[in-house]
This record gives sequence, structure tokens and C-alpha cells, in this order.
Amino acid sequence: MSESTITFIGGGNMAQALVGGLLAAGHPGSAIRVADPSETQRQQVSEQFGVATFADNAEAVSGARAVVLAVKPQVMAPVLESIREPLAENAVVISVAAGITLDGLARGLGESTARVRAMPNTPALYRAGITGVVASRNCREEDRALATTILEAAGRVVWINEESQMDAVTAVSGSGPAYFFAFTEHLAEAGVHAGLPPAVALELARQTAIGAGVMLAESEHEPGELRRRVTSPGGTTEAALKSFAGSKMAAMIDQAVQAALRRGRELGGDH
Repeated sequence: MSESTITFIGGGNMAQALVGGLLAAGHPGSAIRVADPSETQRQQVSEQFGVATFADNAEAVSGARAVVLAVKPQVMAPVLESIREPLAENAVVISVAAGITLDGLARGLGESTARVRAMPNTPALYRAGITGVVASRNCREEDRALATTILEAAGRVVWINEESQMDAVTAVSGSGPAYFFAFTEHLAEAGVHAGLPPAVALELARQTAIGAGVMLAESEHEPGELRRRVTSPGGTTEAALKSFAGSKMAAMIDQAVQAALRRGRELGGDH
């Protein structure tokens, strides 16, 4: 793996997931830096990962080939101001902050800076996430490749061509884990209504969700084909799926995604 210096601004959970994944993939700790205003956070990152930590953003980004902005959207403006001058000319800046657009990054860093906007989801904290990514027009192939390497430390990466699609990425995968958590929660509740003890119902629902996820990941078949393969004509599964259809489950899911999409566009208007 390349030994390009990578600086993380912000040492929270997402940054730590990426740092841990990079180290596990063989990226040298000597080429990773983390800047955070909290002394406690810096100490925790240093002890856990053995990487250099900084209180000063400018010092941390000096000479870095890639800078990952893992901060809250509301503090992005001062963060961009703090790194604009010391940022290397060939640096690519990768934002994992929700709702911060490529234009928003350009306003803080200048149009000439190579910029990447990324939308990871929470399974990235377990290196099982998926991240939707879009780049500014001036990003070179090597910039995109480096961004991919960094973000793949937390799971899979999907590049999109139009930034306008990022709100849809957020609605499907960014918010998506909560949809599956809610379904698992309600499945467990239904198990209780069917007569199971709560602990048993939850264990059954949880492991079924995990197992179905493994099948989706490992099987060569599309979800629809997997569904058909476990649905025997006239059986219990078919009866349940017919109930889903009668309740217009597909329409409910579409409405939920559209609601998330609308809200994402409303929030994105501020950035």
C-alpha cells in the first residue's frame, strides 16, 4: 500500500474506524495523523492506534497527501479556514460530513483544491459499511484511487457521477441501517405477539437479519431470486409475503425513502 500521508481532522468514531481499517490493511501508522481539539480524544486515539495526534489543524495537514474531514457540519467552516493555507497543492480533501457539498468545500478551500464528498453509513464503524462518493471535476485518477483506498478501510465504496444523487444515496444507504433495525425490532415484537418470550423473539429476529445479510453478501443471486428460493408455494412464507403485498409494503418503503430524500435536500440547502 502507498505510504501517502493521510491526515484526519476529527478523531471521533468514523475517523477511528477508518484509521483502524487502514492500519489493518497495512498502511503504516507513521503516515497517519489525527487532529482533534480534545486532549482526551487525542490521547485515546494515540493509545489505541499509535499514530501521531495534533491539537493544531494546520500543523496536522502540512505535507499531507490526503485530508479526511471527519467533523460535524456545523464546525466545517472554521475547520476549512484553518487548513486552507497549509494544505499541499496536490492534496485531495475528503469530507465525510453529512450535507457538506463540493461547492461548500470549494468556498472554504478554493476551486483549485481536489475535493471528494463521501456519505458513509454506520456499519462503517464495524468495517461493514458502504460509502457513496462523488468527486470534483479537478480530481485526478490518483486522487480518486487514494480516496477509494481510504474509504474502503470501512467497507465498500460506490462512486457516483452526479452530486445531485447524493441525497438519494443518503436516503437509501445512509439512513438505510435504521430501516433494517426497525424491521428487526418489529419482527421481534410480532414474535412476542405470537407467543414467544421477548428474549427468544429478539434473538430469532436478530440472527435471522444477520443470516439474511450474509446470504445477500455471499450469494450470486439478486434479492428477488433469494426471496423466491425460500418461498414455497402455499407455505408459511408465501402467506406472510402476501400479507406484505396487501399492506402495500413496497409503497411504504418508497414513501420512506422519498421522505428521507426530501429532508436531505432541505438540509443540504444550508451547505
